[in-house]
Amino acid sequence: METDLVIGKLRENFNTEVIEVVKKSDKRATVSIKPESILRVAEYLYKSAGLRFIIASALHTKRGFEINYHYSMDVTGLVLNIHVILDNENPQIESLSNMFNASNWIEREMHELFGINFVNHPNQEKLISEGNWAEGVYPYRKEFK
Repeated sequence: METDLVIGKLRENFNTEVIEVVKKSDKRATVSIKPESILRVAEYLYKSAGLRFIIASALHTKRGFEINYHYSMDVTGLVLNIHVILDNENPQIESLSNMFNASNWIEREMHELFGINFVNHPNQEKLISEGNWAEGVYPYRKEFK
């Protein structure tokens, strides 16, 4: 029931910005939103809904660069994923690092591996690849036909 309440409030507050909701179980759901809404949705989840940012993950698909931001309501065990799809040609989104220090390193990794630009990130310097591959090479990018 907690999942339904959180999703209901999210839809109520961000009606035009929510693209799709997939409820996987009573304690797990994914909400797809427009990428330009990420800061407002993240702030709402943290400050109003009481969820904690856990981590983010990315993958490159035919649809674009997909990022899942994983949130937890520790008291109830709810895990909520906020999903965005970024453009293949210019993958960029606002950084959450100025809101959640915990997102700093994972955004740096996603920048380094996928070439996703996190706008207003305090430091997108290389984290893991120094000397491992050439500048401008993003090893997790895929070529689609």
